[in-house]
Amino acid sequence: MLYRSGFMNIDWTPLFTSFMLIFLAELGDKTQICTIILSSNKPVIKVFLGAISAFFVVDGLSALVGGSLLNFIPHSIVSIICGLVFIVFGVLSFREKDDNMLFKDSTASFMNTFILISLMELGDKTQLTSILMAATFNNPITVLCGVMLAFSIITGISVIFGSKCLSLIPKKYLKIISSLTFIILGSIIIIEGYLSLNT
Repeated sequence: MLYRSGFMNIDWTPLFTSFMLIFLAELGDKTQICTIILSSNKPVIKVFLGAISAFFVVDGLSALVGGSLLNFIPHSIVSIICGLVFIVFGVLSFREKDDNMLFKDSTASFMNTFILISLMELGDKTQLTSILMAATFNNPITVLCGVMLAFSIITGISVIFGSKCLSLIPKKYLKIISSLTFIILGSIIIIEGYLSLNT
């Protein structure tokens, strides 16, 4: 009875609010597109674990430490570096032979996903939302749970979509689509970073 009473008295507002805000913010976001593309030709489990690790390190820890990461890393510089990494990755992916695809090794796939998602999340709206929720509710642990639950569901949907639906596309076309997507995303991120650098 005491356990049940304590369970019912828990304030679930921070968890549900942070979950809904992150879930809606991440739908159709650049990181979701990136995860879908990566899972189309990489080990799905490694892509999922790499993305979730990145979300935890960038967004989860930001909620816990209250945004200290943003004080040390200028968002505009990170954006430009991230954009360049994406363009290089897109070009290398396009030039790579089909039987020797870039980052085909599972360990490399994990690290590749972790690095790309981490760079994209630094200063992103979801990171800022995580910090804001933690500060608003003064309950970083509960906010962290809501944030990571949202990222887990979104990432799960993304890797399933990427591995199942995009597998129907012939490899040569998927290779072109993937490469162009990374190059376009990289260009957009560089432009955003450049504009924020000059404002």
